Amino acid sequence: MTQTFPGAAPRRGVLSIDEGTTGTRAGVVLDSGAAHEVFYRSIKVSHPDDLSVEQDPMEIWSATVEVARRAVGRAREDGIGITAVALSTQRATAMLWDRATGQPLLPAVVWQDRRHAQELTAYEAEWDAALLARQGRPVGARAPFLWAARQIAAHREVAAAHREGRLLFGTVDTWLIWRLTGGAVHATTPTNAASTGGYLLERHAWDEEWISHLGFPLDLLPELRSDDAGFGTTDPAALGIAVPLAASMGDQHAALVALGGLAAGQGMCVYGTGAFVDAATGTAPALPRPDISGVLAQPGRRQGDISHYSLEAYTSTAGSALRWLCDDLGLFASPKELGEEAGRVPTRPGRTPRFVPALAGVRTPVWHPEATASLTGLTLATTRADLARAVLDGIAHSVCDLIDGVADTMGTPFTRLRVGGGVSGSDPLMRIQADLTGLPLERVSDSATASLRGTAYLAGVAQGLWSSLEEVVEAQPHGRIFEPSITAAERAEQRSAWRDVLIAHLGDPALLPLKNPEPRTPH
Repeated sequence: MTQTFPGAAPRRGVLSIDEGTTGTRAGVVLDSGAAHEVFYRSIKVSHPDDLSVEQDPMEIWSATVEVARRAVGRAREDGIGITAVALSTQRATAMLWDRATGQPLLPAVVWQDRRHAQELTAYEAEWDAALLARQGRPVGARAPFLWAARQIAAHREVAAAHREGRLLFGTVDTWLIWRLTGGAVHATTPTNAASTGGYLLERHAWDEEWISHLGFPLDLLPELRSDDAGFGTTDPAALGIAVPLAASMGDQHAALVALGGLAAGQGMCVYGTGAFVDAATGTAPALPRPDISGVLAQPGRRQGDISHYSLEAYTSTAGSALRWLCDDLGLFASPKELGEEAGRVPTRPGRTPRFVPALAGVRTPVWHPEATASLTGLTLATTRADLARAVLDGIAHSVCDLIDGVADTMGTPFTRLRVGGGVSGSDPLMRIQADLTGLPLERVSDSATASLRGTAYLAGVAQGLWSSLEEVVEAQPHGRIFEPSITAAERAEQRSAWRDVLIAHLGDPALLPLKNPEPRTPH
């Protein structure tokens, strides 16, 4: 039932909550598909040691309640009827809590945590091939299930809660669904479950063999539901409204929906601290290839009883490189100034200097987690503008490696690529990126709310607010298009030169086979 307020106008919308790693935002997504006023609160991330990354589950909950209640209040003031609640969350951050008290028993282990990475490496030879075939991802460097098993073994109170049937486990979505419904629903969805490394892509089921191998008790697994299956009704004590909690998605999957990644070949690149490249692959998964590192298959969304799959690749260094150069080293006053300086340097094949932005390792096209960044080719003639251009070139080439990796794994070119995120606001970077990809790039106008809007669109379709995702997505304003301005031959030359830089830096040419230099032109 729609929650209306006195004097309400005939405007309707979905209250959407986007719980990210460093902050939570909430706002009502209107029946036009646009986000109404969005409220935000930051949350802390702690680093107890070099490998551990943790958060306070209660701070995540209190931030969620605060921003959601502010959005509800603004909807009341503006006469907007709330038809449902939708949720998007950071993925693979997990926690353990007490069903009876509702309190977390330990800090949450964040998706960036690497405390079990070395131990997991020992499983790769035996398990990687099997997991790639059935989960779309290898063993990897994190395992929430292994973490939870170790906590049960190490902490008397956690073990007691498990013995007495009080212990609950889940990722952030599961925790918030449970709290928002007053403890009525303990569930998760494919777009969140897949990131834990425990989801069988084509069976919509938990990979119980692998999860058991990690020592995790299967009785603690949350119920698996489709992303739009519905999760009961919100508890009025939480948000002040009782409406259906209609959809829940992982944040990048929700962003892919909002940015139009609905049909095979449609993709997005979101530039933030790092950069994510995602592409829809249709109703059959495109599984990872052994010769392309870092490209993972996953459920893009499960709508009703149908799974729509996607591929994803990620680099941890995009905005973080700009912040490092500007804030930490002080070489430029701001990313804007760096972009302006870079714009003064014309494109020239083989131009020096070269910047490899591997400040936190390399994932694609090869897996080198220990790799560091490099700045080479400096001479007495090198200027600040040359340095700025080298930085943007390096970021654009690294993202192009992701785009190439995803396209090669799909086996077909991108049919459309929309870009967003704070770093995409750099016109010089977008021009370089379009040249290197050979694709027209559409920079969307409201990418900051993409996750917020994407999960709201899924909820709204389920609740009858829109007839289809295509209807609401295509109704959104189009963004600025950046067209490639160099020839296919020039593009191939620049990409080949970048490959040589990577070979020299990583020191293993056998890991970098020559890529097909044909331009990736949309159909």
